[in-house]
Amino acid sequence: MVNNNSPLNVRSCSDVLSVTAMALPFLPGNSPNKQLGKQRFHKSQQFEYSNGLPMLVGFEKPGIGGELLVGQRIKPKYSVYPKGQGRDIPSWVAFDKQVLCFEAFFQEAVPEAQHETYRIRKCKIYFHLEDDTVQVVEPEYKNSGIPQGILIRRQRVPLPPPNDDQFYHIYHFNINQQMVLYSRTFTVTNCDSFTRNFLTKLGVRLNNPATLPDDPYSKHREEIEKNMKPLRPYERRDTLKQFLEHDHKVLRFNCLWDETENMLGDPRELILHYYLGDDTVEILEIIPSNSGRDTVPKFLRRGKLPKHSVQMRQPGQITDRTVLNVIAPTSQEQRYILDNLKIGAVHDEFYKDCDLTLGGEVNVWGRRVILTDCDNFTKDYYRSKYGIEDFTPVVYKVPPAPKPPRHLPPYNGFGSEEDSLSFCQSLLPKPPQKDFHKFMESCSVLNFCAKMVTTDPFDRDRMFTISFFLCDDSICMFETPQKNSGMLTGKFLQRGRVKKPGQELFKSEMSEYFKAQDLYVGATLSFSGMHFQVLDADEYTLNYMERHAEEFPKANMGNVLSKLRSLPEEKQSEIRKFLTLSDPSNTGFISYESFRGLLTGLDCGLSEHEVLVLGRSFSEREQPEADVGLMLAVAQDFLKKKPFEEFPDLDKAFTSRDLQKTGRLSTKETRTICKGFHLPLSEKLLGGLLSKFADGDEIDYHAFLAGINWIEHLAPTVMPEDTLKFDVNARPGAAWATVKNVDYSSLLRDVFSFPSNSSDPTATTTT
Repeated sequence: MVNNNSPLNVRSCSDVLSVTAMALPFLPGNSPNKQLGKQRFHKSQQFEYSNGLPMLVGFEKPGIGGELLVGQRIKPKYSVYPKGQGRDIPSWVAFDKQVLCFEAFFQEAVPEAQHETYRIRKCKIYFHLEDDTVQVVEPEYKNSGIPQGILIRRQRVPLPPPNDDQFYHIYHFNINQQMVLYSRTFTVTNCDSFTRNFLTKLGVRLNNPATLPDDPYSKHREEIEKNMKPLRPYERRDTLKQFLEHDHKVLRFNCLWDETENMLGDPRELILHYYLGDDTVEILEIIPSNSGRDTVPKFLRRGKLPKHSVQMRQPGQITDRTVLNVIAPTSQEQRYILDNLKIGAVHDEFYKDCDLTLGGEVNVWGRRVILTDCDNFTKDYYRSKYGIEDFTPVVYKVPPAPKPPRHLPPYNGFGSEEDSLSFCQSLLPKPPQKDFHKFMESCSVLNFCAKMVTTDPFDRDRMFTISFFLCDDSICMFETPQKNSGMLTGKFLQRGRVKKPGQELFKSEMSEYFKAQDLYVGATLSFSGMHFQVLDADEYTLNYMERHAEEFPKANMGNVLSKLRSLPEEKQSEIRKFLTLSDPSNTGFISYESFRGLLTGLDCGLSEHEVLVLGRSFSEREQPEADVGLMLAVAQDFLKKKPFEEFPDLDKAFTSRDLQKTGRLSTKETRTICKGFHLPLSEKLLGGLLSKFADGDEIDYHAFLAGINWIEHLAPTVMPEDTLKFDVNARPGAAWATVKNVDYSSLLRDVFSFPSNSSDPTATTTT
């Protein structure tokens, strides 16, 4: 029997198979091939993006089909974080300037030293998260005698053998453990708070901090340094506090050095600077023009100024320490005996800030200098520190005579007066400068309605519009067209500054021009020999004048009320009697025409414009409510002219913002979407439409879109005057302000302190 499990039988079977395999003919299908069954034959890409940058990485790629080459080992990537987690940004951006800091030490043997056998060297290990690089730095100690600083430059550090083909990453770091960096063993003892929090969030369980062993030699050196005492102790003068508190603070005095006693001497003006940071003095000289003196940088360079002038000492004559004797034995080094009691010390008194007062004298190396004046900072300093309040300057020279007035020649008629004046002011004339700030800030236009004052029956019915431009005080006039007038209307006066009448043409003084304060309702103006009376103003003009009442006295309500309150009691009673008789129904309101006739007939000292301002302040003006159909028609007219046809996209935008699908959005969201699509509607028109379609704080955007959609729901044609009502660029001079009724009861109560109504309108009441 044959034992199938015997080793001999197994070996014999393998021999039979090998013999059989060698006996097969070398034909396709019979020879062994390693690539049989292999499906991948691609060649690895040599270029790839690493951290968002194109790099050559062919030396790390495998061979054909992904198989490793002979002796090749795949190295791990820089970061241990998978790309599928976190944000899709490169690591050098996500972890930029983020570094883990560990405290460590290593023990170094010292075989040839007498006082130490080993040395404990402290260092810090920095791990940069952006590229997994490691840097080891040893702090530098004074007089250590060994090279310190950067021990390992920033680089990727490989693991110790046999894993030297891999590098340290973040999970290799922990405290209270040993790490081998380039065959040197480091013991990590502790880390900072940022490192501890970062590793804890990654799930790393940190060990307890380790204690740092003592270095015997370092401890011995510290004891020696503590016992060391200097053989020549010097006195320390701490001036840092004074420097930090008073640096860049300088007292400035105007001074006078009277040198008239000397031959060819004259008074000389000086400027004394006292530096509070170090109590030094610097003096500059004011050299007037054509004085014949040479210009020098400084009269006295910066330094401490002694109170008593002595002869200048030679260098080395004064020292901080005095040497009493020198012992020089032949067998020993030289030794010095110093004067610790400072018997020969020289104590000089120097000027301080308390010695400088106005009117006082300063001895500047034998020169008598008087302090005459000081600047505001110096006054505040002495007032706060010393309580001095008297800073009267010393008068040492006669005040200069006033310059004689320059008489300008009269205007000769060529060019403008401003241009002719520039030729008289300098040899190189410059064009007259315009007020640029006024041009940029005041861009409003005041419009007034006026008529011509004349006896000609054809001209006295002509109406004009006067426009005053606040940016440059220019005036232009347009004649209002009238039917069957026979007059050629249009521009009547070219825009420009208009001179006031009654001025001489050829004179030395500048001519006066019309200003904004000269135009008001009831004023009579003269342009080019023609007289015009201002009848009315538009609503914008009246509102502007009332808002800027300090610039327009005629529109100042305070001045008007003061004039009314200053009337005699008889006129006040007469005004009340007329007002109550003009209101038989006792409603508290009368017409403006009756109110105007009363104040102008009683000669109250009020102009036509002041009466209008008074009536406007005590009237009830209601703005007419705009029609929704008219607003939609005007909006469609604007959208049709642009043209705007993005209504489907606008509907999609509204629907996407409507998360609840209720067909309603807030007013703010609707306005934002319209602004985003650049809807060509003015703010006034868009706000009016949104207010019409608003139900509380929400808007039915389907109805709003259907109303402004001129393609599907075309509205009737609108007139040009209706379009101008909502056009933001329309000229605000078409509609003149009107006042219908005046609340005279409020006027009597607020101005004259009369009761609003009375049972007997004919009774007189005095205040």
